[in-house]
Amino acid sequence: MEIIRENLKKTPVLVGVGFVVGLFLGWFVIGWGIWPVKWTDAAPEHLRRDLKLEYLSMAVDSYVINQDAELAKKRFAEFGKEGEELLKEIERQKPQQAANVAAFRLAVSGESTLPVPTQVMGGELLPTQEAEPTARSGVSIVRSLVIVFCVAAVIILLGGAVFFFLRTRKATVRTPAQTSYQRPVAPQRAEDWQSAPQAIPGAEPPMMQFMASYKYGDDLFDDSFSIDSQSGEFLGECGVNISETIGVGEPKKVTAFEVWLFDKNDIQTVTKVLMSEHAYNDEMTYQRLAAKGEPVLVQPGMETILETQSLQLVVRVVDMAYGDSAMPSSSFFEQLILELAVWSKM
Repeated sequence: MEIIRENLKKTPVLVGVGFVVGLFLGWFVIGWGIWPVKWTDAAPEHLRRDLKLEYLSMAVDSYVINQDAELAKKRFAEFGKEGEELLKEIERQKPQQAANVAAFRLAVSGESTLPVPTQVMGGELLPTQEAEPTARSGVSIVRSLVIVFCVAAVIILLGGAVFFFLRTRKATVRTPAQTSYQRPVAPQRAEDWQSAPQAIPGAEPPMMQFMASYKYGDDLFDDSFSIDSQSGEFLGECGVNISETIGVGEPKKVTAFEVWLFDKNDIQTVTKVLMSEHAYNDEMTYQRLAAKGEPVLVQPGMETILETQSLQLVVRVVDMAYGDSAMPSSSFFEQLILELAVWSKM
């Protein structure tokens, strides 16, 4: 063992061992086992003798059908000096094809051509002139199906890519405008909200209006809406989705929602977090959700505004109700209906 270790430390020995191991792995393991060589498109002269006879017999039959002397010469030349011997062998094995072989021999010699019958000879039905067009039509049909399949696959892939892009764009641009807020003093009574200034941008009607409706049990709630001009130009997007839940188990008990506005002319998405009364008054929950966007306490009839460079979104609570369970009071929503109205600032 020590002698082997000493020899392996010598560079020439190490190179030799590496060469032998590499040769074994490349030649036998990879070359013969994993990726063996596969011969394709071999010339007729490389075939076994029985296959040579079959190939040349088919070449004779082909000449009988299409009368193409040049093609017959090309095929016969592939057999070299063995071609004439093979023709004689075919004549001995299939005497009924003697006339066909004679015509083929004259065609490949370039001397002259003989008319070749295309009816039944020697009990064998020779192919007719319609065989080749039929085969070609079959190939054309297969080729057309392959093209249609490829085009359909490309369309499906492009459609999937566009859908994925549109779905991920919203997720990538929805970065809160701020990360921390001071707790605002919010009205505690519904009548105080009614007397508060209403966030109405102007007397003109909104450019677009949407309704987002959540009901307890809709764990996949995520409404988004495209904002387009009257001419159909894409201006941005807005939407509402679940931001925070409380407790465990199903269905989820949603204690806060995110409402967001994306403007194609702005570099960031504006986000506000609509909180339940419990989440709004809990210091830890408040600070955690404030990192996502400006906190807003949800009250019946309340309104809040999201503004970007060229868009203004007014969110109004149309209806709301808290769930009743063992959770803290006013901690999760049983129902929440929001109206989203969009105005253009341009």
